[in-house]
Amino acid sequence: MIAARKLAFVSSGELVAEQARMELIERYGEVDPAKADVIVALGGDGFMLSTLHETQELNIPVYGMNRGTVGFLMNAYSPDDLLKRLANSEEALVNPLFMRAERADGSTHDALAINEVSLLRAGPQAAKLKIFVDGRERMDELVCDGALLCTPAGSTAYNYSAHGPILPIGADVLALTAMSAFRPRRWRGALLPKTAHVRFEVLNHKKRPVMADADGRSVRDVIAVNIHCETAVTHRLLFDPGHGLEERLLREQFV
Repeated sequence: MIAARKLAFVSSGELVAEQARMELIERYGEVDPAKADVIVALGGDGFMLSTLHETQELNIPVYGMNRGTVGFLMNAYSPDDLLKRLANSEEALVNPLFMRAERADGSTHDALAINEVSLLRAGPQAAKLKIFVDGRERMDELVCDGALLCTPAGSTAYNYSAHGPILPIGADVLALTAMSAFRPRRWRGALLPKTAHVRFEVLNHKKRPVMADADGRSVRDVIAVNIHCETAVTHRLLFDPGHGLEERLLREQFV
């Protein structure tokens, strides 16, 4: 049970989200996010991800209300009985992925991803990737449009569109999924333990350039990407009873 007396409201900036924010502030007041019991995010899934990233140092739960499109990570919007909804909400804990991308110029770029880290071809030819898991080579050449590693929370996003598996939110598993695999033909990907360290190496990177993306933050001209689950960081998401991530993940599989 969340004792939410001090609320902070943030919005995506879209008109419908900003109107909702002003209405909620008028009803419930607001405080600075750093002093809040709960941060209420108004927008879509992309805005929820950015809010979680921006507030991860605060260790404050985030309750999203959908003022965007899909809203998989959001609750239904209603200005009524918000304090009661928060008091009865269910909490889901999510660890992000840590990505370290190595570029051809010798630089490295670090980022966290709540949904997935993806490698995507950045030219007209298919990417060629070599895959290592825990330091052991598992595939010497994957020819594809791209590949991704996702968390259970992100398994219904890009991963699902690429025909990857939906993972239960409490599963200590990551999904490795290829996009348009050409060789091996129609490779179905792999399920890996949450503790796995994955390394992608880009083969022939000059002829077949690849970019890496962590929840919308992109790095171009990568030659290798290292990924692992960052258990030192935990995001706290709140959902209405019976509509938490576990239920949503199950529901998606029976649509």
